[in-house]
Amino acid sequence: MNNVAIYPGTFDPITNGHIDIIERACKIFGKVIVAIAKETNKECLFSFEERVHLAKIATEHIDNVKVEAFDGLAVNYVRRKGGSVMIRGLRAVSDFEYELQLALANRNLCEDVETVFLTPQNKYLYLSSSLIKQVIGLGGSIKDYVPDSVFDAVKNKMLSD
Repeated sequence: MNNVAIYPGTFDPITNGHIDIIERACKIFGKVIVAIAKETNKECLFSFEERVHLAKIATEHIDNVKVEAFDGLAVNYVRRKGGSVMIRGLRAVSDFEYELQLALANRNLCEDVETVFLTPQNKYLYLSSSLIKQVIGLGGSIKDYVPDSVFDAVKNKMLSD
């Protein structure tokens, strides 16, 4: 059995909730690959390259993490990496329904890849990248919700727009 877990997502932007899930996964698995999806059906605040860069900076304090980019289906990426575990974060019941549907679809595509659900600390249960973008759009502060490097990047992006 491979001791590598893949945590796929768009991470636009990566939040303290994501970091919490990554740190939890790193206590369970020998290596965690944070896989940044190139293609997304979401409107992104940051470019693909910026999302990869920000995730690398935000996770540089964690020894057994690697940030990589991927294109296509996450389950195919997990197989290409020789992995057998995909990490997904759960915050609320609404997440569970969507994530269960995704996990079952992935199992149908590749029965060798298991989905492991992790929950963040209570203080991050409501936190999502979508919420971050909404708060930014309405002029609120995200300082407590994202790593300092992401906060600075958001501030710079807003000043340049």
